Amino acid sequence: MKLTTPDLNGGALAPVMDEADLYAAVVVGQIPPQLHGGLVRNGPNPFSGRFSGNDVLSWWPEAAMLHSISFSEGRMRRYRNRWVRTRNWAKHFDGNSTQSALDTNPNVSVIRHAGEILALAEGGVPLTINADLETLGPTIRLPTLAQGMTAHPKIDPVSGELIAFQADWSKPWLQYVVTDSAGVQRSSARIAVPAPAMMHDFAITPSHSILLDLNVAYDFSMLSRGYRIPLRWHEERVSRLGVMTRAGEAVRWFEIHPCFIQHVVNAYDADPGTIVLEVVRYPWYLRLEPATRSFEPNPLGVLWRYVIDLKLGAVREHQLDDVAIELPRINETLTGRKNRYVYAVEQPDSSQMRGIVRYDREHCSWQRHTIPEGDQNSEPVFVPRPDAVTEDDGWVLVCVYRQATDSSDVIVLDAHDLGSAPLATVHLPRRIPAGFHGAWLDET
Repeated sequence: MKLTTPDLNGGALAPVMDEADLYAAVVVGQIPPQLHGGLVRNGPNPFSGRFSGNDVLSWWPEAAMLHSISFSEGRMRRYRNRWVRTRNWAKHFDGNSTQSALDTNPNVSVIRHAGEILALAEGGVPLTINADLETLGPTIRLPTLAQGMTAHPKIDPVSGELIAFQADWSKPWLQYVVTDSAGVQRSSARIAVPAPAMMHDFAITPSHSILLDLNVAYDFSMLSRGYRIPLRWHEERVSRLGVMTRAGEAVRWFEIHPCFIQHVVNAYDADPGTIVLEVVRYPWYLRLEPATRSFEPNPLGVLWRYVIDLKLGAVREHQLDDVAIELPRINETLTGRKNRYVYAVEQPDSSQMRGIVRYDREHCSWQRHTIPEGDQNSEPVFVPRPDAVTEDDGWVLVCVYRQATDSSDVIVLDAHDLGSAPLATVHLPRRIPAGFHGAWLDET
C-alpha cells in the first residue's frame, strides 16, 4: 500500500468559493420515489477558496460548509450549499453580526435530535440549522450540550437517547452526558484521564458506552512551530478502552496494543459479560519524523475487532480484513446492536478515497462499487427503505467527484447489490469538495 500526501487545493479536495442553489440537473436512471428528504454533507471550506497548508491539520480547522441534495417523487428537488454562520464567517462577510455569532466551527457532521438539526464540531459548540441550511443559532432543546460535544454522538434507536462526550484540551478534559429523546439530561459525568487526547468517536451498546483513549494526543509546543492544531502520535502513551455503564458510572480501562482509531463501526453486547467493538484501526497516525519534525504520510486503516470480557477483565483483538477503508457507516437503526453489513470508502492509497465497499460480517465477504481512477468519492450514507424488512433493504447515497469535468455526481446505489450500476446518477454542474460526514434527513 502506497503512502502519499494528497493535494488539498486540487481535484476532489479543492474548496469552492461561492454559495449556490440549483433546481435542475441531468439524471441518468431513476431516483427511487420513496426517497423523500435530503442528503446533507459537512466539511471544511476556507473562505479564500484555498487551504493554507497541505496536511490533515491544515484541512480540519477550516470554515464549515454544508451541502444539501434533496429528493422527492423520484426527482432531484434542489442542490444548495451554505457556509455555517459563525463568528469567523461574520468577520469575513458581515461585520455587523460579529458579536451575535458564536465562536465555533461545526464542520464535521450533522445529526437530528429532539426536533433540531445540528451541525457538529470537533468538541466545540454545535449550531442549529434548518433543512434549507440556514443557521438558526445555538441549540435550544439540548442546553446541556450547548458548551460543546463530540461530532460523533450516538442515538440509541430503541430508547431515543443521545449519548455524547466532550474531549477538550483544557480541564475538565473529558465530560460525558446522556439526554433523552426530548433533550432532557438523564445523566452526566466527568471522566478522569491523565492528559487530554484526541477522542473523535466512541461506541455504545444498550448497557455500556466505550471510550477511546489512544496514542494521538496534544503537544502544545507544536503551536510555536506553526501548527494550527497541536496533535501528534505519542509513542509513550498507553492505548486503552474505557468501558462504563450507560449512565457514565463504574469506568473500567482495558489496555490494548498502541494504535489510533478515528472511526467506530459499531459495538454490541454479545452476552451480559462480553462486548464486541469493531472499528477502523491505524497502527499509528500523525507521527512526526524526528529529523524534520514534519508529519509522515499516514498509514491506511483496516477493519478491526475488540472482544471485551468484562468478567475476566481482558480484551482480545484481531484484524478482520486487509482491505484499506475509512468513513464506515451502518444501518443506524442497529446502532449498539449486532449488525451484519458495513458500508465504507475504499482507499487504494492514503491520497485517495476511491470505491465503496460493503462488508458482510456474517459471511466475511465483500461487495465493491468501483469508481474510475482519477475520480474520488465521499462517505456512503445508508438510507433504509420506509417499509424495510431486512437490514440492507434500502439505498446507499454517495457523492462522487469526476476529474474529467471537475464536477460532482450524487449516485444512488441498491444496498442489496452494491456492485451493480447506480439506480440513479445526478450530474451536478459543480463540485462538492471532499469533506467529513453526512446524514440523510427524512422529510417530516
